[in-house]
Amino acid sequence: MSRYHEIYESWKRDPEGFWAGAAEEIDWIRPWDKVFDTVDGLDRWFVGAQCNTCYNCIDRHVEAGRGDQLAYIYDSPITGGTQRKITYAELRDEVATFAAALEDLGVTKGDRVIVYMPMIPEAAIAMLACARIGAIHSVVFGGFAPKELATRIDDARPKVMVSASCGIEPGRVIAYKPLLDEAIELSLSKPDHCIVLQREQAVAQMQEGRDHDWQELMAAMRAEGRQADCVTVKATDPLYILYTSGTTGQPKGVVRDNGGHMVALKWSMKNIYDINPGEAFWAASDVGWVVGHSYIVYAPLLHGCTSIIFEGKPVGTPDAGVFWRVISEHDVVSLFTAPTAFRAIRKEDPEGTFIGQYDLSKFRTLFLAGERADPDTIHWAEDMLKVPVIDHWWQTETGWTIAGNPMGLGMLPVKYGSPTVAMPGYDIQVLGDDGHPVKAGDLGAICVKRPLPPSCLPTLWGNDERFKESYMSAFPGYYETADAGYMDDEGYLYIMARTDDIINVAGHRLSTGGMEEVLASHEDVAECAVVGIADQLKGQAPVGFIVLKAGVNRDPGEIEKECVQLVRQKIGAVAALRTVMNVIRLPKTRSGKILRGTIRKIADGEEWKMPATIDDPAILDELTDVMKDRSVGSFRA
Repeated sequence: MSRYHEIYESWKRDPEGFWAGAAEEIDWIRPWDKVFDTVDGLDRWFVGAQCNTCYNCIDRHVEAGRGDQLAYIYDSPITGGTQRKITYAELRDEVATFAAALEDLGVTKGDRVIVYMPMIPEAAIAMLACARIGAIHSVVFGGFAPKELATRIDDARPKVMVSASCGIEPGRVIAYKPLLDEAIELSLSKPDHCIVLQREQAVAQMQEGRDHDWQELMAAMRAEGRQADCVTVKATDPLYILYTSGTTGQPKGVVRDNGGHMVALKWSMKNIYDINPGEAFWAASDVGWVVGHSYIVYAPLLHGCTSIIFEGKPVGTPDAGVFWRVISEHDVVSLFTAPTAFRAIRKEDPEGTFIGQYDLSKFRTLFLAGERADPDTIHWAEDMLKVPVIDHWWQTETGWTIAGNPMGLGMLPVKYGSPTVAMPGYDIQVLGDDGHPVKAGDLGAICVKRPLPPSCLPTLWGNDERFKESYMSAFPGYYETADAGYMDDEGYLYIMARTDDIINVAGHRLSTGGMEEVLASHEDVAECAVVGIADQLKGQAPVGFIVLKAGVNRDPGEIEKECVQLVRQKIGAVAALRTVMNVIRLPKTRSGKILRGTIRKIADGEEWKMPATIDDPAILDELTDVMKDRSVGSFRA
């Protein structure tokens, strides 16, 4: 029997008591005056408390005698199989030494440091070093376009930039330093220093006076025996800024605090993921995303686990079996990744032949998040892996699960297509346009009643007003998630689309997510997207894009017709989906989210700009050619 309902009700009865109990898992320098308070109109947790995140992640484990346990395993198939294992004691020394180097360059509590690195251990070391001395890190994807990086430099105004000479993608090396130099040239705010880790695949040209070699700085600190101590910060002080796309084009700097962040993440490791200290946990993400922050760098270390830092792709480095190799080799008990990764693996290896080549006997659970997990993908993963496959839903803004299936409290029955139920701390309501809850089963805006729980953003960096306008103004008293969906009569939530992706077809409000679910169920379809494009008669009309599985030799035109018919059978004629197109690839962000908004703008002939996080810009040209050939939307003759 699951203890979920009992635990959730205990939170509802006494929210402050619940979180005070969870906070006992954290080592505090000074306890809080108030568990929760509203300060200057903003929700704040553990007001008055003092702490240090780096100490809780590293030092306390070493002091408890667990310094020899592995903190990180770095596995890099993209560089030909490079591996590195770092114990908690070694990590403490690396982090404290790099923190001393930052201090030597003038970084003090409250200063910002932008980290612009690939998936290597030094990225995590830089983040933890900032946390150690009370600096605020802001991680930007390595290889991000200079213009986008410049906007983040201007918003965060960092004292130091930390980068690597290059990143590595399948078949190519991306030199980071020219991109970094151009971004600094474009920005109005100029960092005082840049620290660059030289990688052998592409050595960077250094600028005298501003640029510093990572290894040389570390060697100098070691020669002097210099290591930085943990600095005391307030629980409500910022730990990091993470930028997420803004609708105005100006990115939003999501702020994460120190105290509430630690409490929620530590609670989640056992109660949601059912992980024990000492076990290996793998979030196959990137430190540029929130998942990388929460579940590669911070939560596993707070809980005393071993975390995997993986520099590679689910397919192509070298094949669709790389995930199973990593799980087997490093005794991973739980994997957390995006549904897109599994769709890519399934497309390349639909029969799961690679899975049988590895010993997965210690592997217990697969968690999916980041984009809607269609039931077909979940069924495939369940059948192939023979472990629970758990969809859960959260956002950059929250930093951890809003709705999920808490394995540590006892697994709840799975309902395919649902990330299950609200986690403690989240009072989820599905609201209509009038701001009132809709009845069970009806589509609406998914909102969370305030206050938000610990770890959720208290504000946006330097812009409290934009925070309130972006998230709190549409439905007073609620945080607006910008996701749409419904809740059934058992409290199970269904995320159907972003609010912007609910389309209006001749007066009917329809979910593109529901149509995608049907298309994904076709036996020849590997992945799909449905977007609503402008239609003179109906206002909007859905158009489907499908990618076929590897090895499918049937006529794509026949499959397209079958997909149209399938939607008509399962949703009805009201869906009005008459056009489905086979494409080679779908445009995605690096985290695997399909860029539906950009597809729609291209189809409608609207002005659009290249998304900063796009994985491969060439895909948009491929897609445009297909739409032209099929005379879709604005390309009608």
